[in-house]
Amino acid sequence: MKTTLPIALFGLLSCGPLIAAPPVLPNPDFTKGEPIPEGATKDWTLGAAGARGWMHTHRLATIQARQVYITKVAPGSPADGVLQTGDVLLGVAGKPFSYDPREEIGEALTAAEAGDGKLAVARWRAGETETVSVELPVLGSYSPTAPYDCEKSKRILEQSSEELAKRMAEPDYGQNAITRSLNALGLLATGDPKYFPVIKKEAEWAAEFSTGHMASWWYGYTLVFLSEYVMATGDESILPGLRRIAMETANGQSSVGSWGHKFARPDGRLYGYGMMNSPGVVLTIGLVLAREAGVKDPEVTEAIDRSVRLLRFYIGKGSVPYGDHAPYMAGHEDNGKCGMSAVLFDFLGDEEGAGFFGKMSTAAHGSERDEGHTGNYFNITWAMPGVSRCGPNATGAWMEEFGAWYFDLARDANGAFPHQGAPKSSGDSYKNWDATGMYLIAYAMPRKALRLTGRKPSPVPALDSKEAHRVVLDGRGFSTTNPTGAYNELPPDMLLERLRSWSPIVRERASHAIGRRKDMPVEPVIQLLDAPSVEARLGACQALAKLGGRGEPAVPKLRELLKSDDMWLRVQAAEALSAIGQPAMAAVPDLLKMIAKGPTPEDPRAMEQRFLAQSLFNTRSGLLGRSLEGVDREQLLEAVRSGLHNEDGRTRGAFSSVYSNLSFEELEPLLPAIHRAIVEKSPSGIMFDGQIQAAGLDLFSKHHVSEGIELTADYVRLMKPHGSQKQIEKVLAMLKRYGAHAQRAIPLLEKAIYYFENEEQDFPKKLSLEKAEKVRVAIGEIRAMTEKPELRELNL
Repeated sequence: MKTTLPIALFGLLSCGPLIAAPPVLPNPDFTKGEPIPEGATKDWTLGAAGARGWMHTHRLATIQARQVYITKVAPGSPADGVLQTGDVLLGVAGKPFSYDPREEIGEALTAAEAGDGKLAVARWRAGETETVSVELPVLGSYSPTAPYDCEKSKRILEQSSEELAKRMAEPDYGQNAITRSLNALGLLATGDPKYFPVIKKEAEWAAEFSTGHMASWWYGYTLVFLSEYVMATGDESILPGLRRIAMETANGQSSVGSWGHKFARPDGRLYGYGMMNSPGVVLTIGLVLAREAGVKDPEVTEAIDRSVRLLRFYIGKGSVPYGDHAPYMAGHEDNGKCGMSAVLFDFLGDEEGAGFFGKMSTAAHGSERDEGHTGNYFNITWAMPGVSRCGPNATGAWMEEFGAWYFDLARDANGAFPHQGAPKSSGDSYKNWDATGMYLIAYAMPRKALRLTGRKPSPVPALDSKEAHRVVLDGRGFSTTNPTGAYNELPPDMLLERLRSWSPIVRERASHAIGRRKDMPVEPVIQLLDAPSVEARLGACQALAKLGGRGEPAVPKLRELLKSDDMWLRVQAAEALSAIGQPAMAAVPDLLKMIAKGPTPEDPRAMEQRFLAQSLFNTRSGLLGRSLEGVDREQLLEAVRSGLHNEDGRTRGAFSSVYSNLSFEELEPLLPAIHRAIVEKSPSGIMFDGQIQAAGLDLFSKHHVSEGIELTADYVRLMKPHGSQKQIEKVLAMLKRYGAHAQRAIPLLEKAIYYFENEEQDFPKKLSLEKAEKVRVAIGEIRAMTEKPELRELNL
């Protein structure tokens, strides 16, 4: 069966020009007749009441709203006859809204379902305000370990499963491959045989599923469902379909072990933006499960191993980021990828990985769960699967903090869970996506019917109640309106204590506060560099990086840490030295030597080199980014030569500052490596590989290196599409520096014109045609050139 990409996901995955942020919309007073701002269409499910309501949002938060405009009331729902479209809610449970109507309504729903079922709301209608009551079904309270040993969770699971099964049995039932797979998984997670016929129908659909468009996104969830289905039911009739999808996935992996929007090119490089962990981690989970379900092909195991090698790097360092980047440090979660990773490492029996990412998931709540690249659908999908790896006390503490009100607000009167989405003024990238299956998976955890819901014991020791609540507390304080200011008001001793935290995010937030505090003594931070725990020493490095030049007294100890056995501690020490600046120049020889060693058996992807390259050569913050005065040339050249071989495009790009800071004569020993960095594109970090290519071409152009003529003309066509409509002018200017010599490259330029006009894909046609015209104009200018500057030959 073929599928096409839904419009919503096509929009969020396309590689077109970035759209400017929407303007700040007014916060209307509906009691004065002010309307919902034009274009602000985002409204919310208001739980089992059966109504939907609009509220003001700003910077991914509803904390400024104090009114809720009723946009819809479902016929026959508890709110029918009590509320109507156009009503305005001013408060709930006897109190006016005071901090966040979304959370306040959710908490009131939870309390009403645990009590007498009466949801009291302050309703404004036609100039009159009165308190009215919406009668909800009584479901009981969430237990301290919800959804485990929880009667309310059990009742919700039963009600919502029935509702979903009825919809899935309808002839016109249809979803995109992600929501359809998750819905089937949700029913499968109940373990109830009465749902097996409808689930089997879904498995037969999934076994035939095929797409050539953005397959990475769809195949992961399809793999997970099919694999769990085989293991839960023993039905091996769909194994051929499962194997086909698993093999396409394994063979579609990049040469470094990643996936992007699409499967990799034949040369092993990715299309578009390059590595994307949101689909990549799910694909890896799917391959692990497929192997357990009976797909034993060696290609599957090899793909798993390559992917896990990438992902293990982030253990203990921060959240799993968007792609092949530094750890994400703004929050304990980034679009659900920590939850995904907790599940993945749990399946692999990796206690360290599953434990760390399970705790990261447990500490992620509130505004952190509202965030997510293009929306928070996956952030909610993987929340409970990730938290559950730390045991029932963790799930209970997380539900008490966030999940209870959020889940109850999301569940409509029929038991379905429409996707709520992030607080945005209008629309949602996942608008109209069904979220019922993901919530069923959460509520079905106690049944342990699937690997995803704990059929096999986790290698992670369950947190006790005290520790679970402490981890939840570690996640408090994040705000989308002030993302790094959570600890600004804490006294110095409490900030220092947070530098010792298990959580890199807590340490980072404390570091920001320390960096802002002019009264913060530096010596206690420096003393932490000698602390027994690696977390405390990492925290000290993070804080010193924010203190900048004030951290100068720490330079000797930071240089000692460059010899640490812990690679991440070495990296963090280097970043602190870079931030200190000129007083840390004595560490340059140490850092150059470390960069020169390149990959090692312990660091096969040369990740240390990546970060050290930025610490030394970044043009804005690197110790050598603007000047190489006094630097040993042999040591420098050895480091650069090694770094230009790094598989990461951003890392290679860091060394482009050297091209600007050395004379051509000084660069001559590096010319073979510079040439190679142009010709051989990086297999990873491909969104940034153009930086070092363009820098090399510019260098060759300025000094009239003959080999650069054809390379530059080829680059006109081969540069990454994103932003190429502007970059192409600079590249054509490089070619024109060669004068009449560039005429020999005209056939390559004509080839570029044909490509832009007829073949370029995944790029706006209008911009492709504009590029073609720019090349056509450049050809005319080159044809008219007569000057022939003297050329240099590389003689490679």
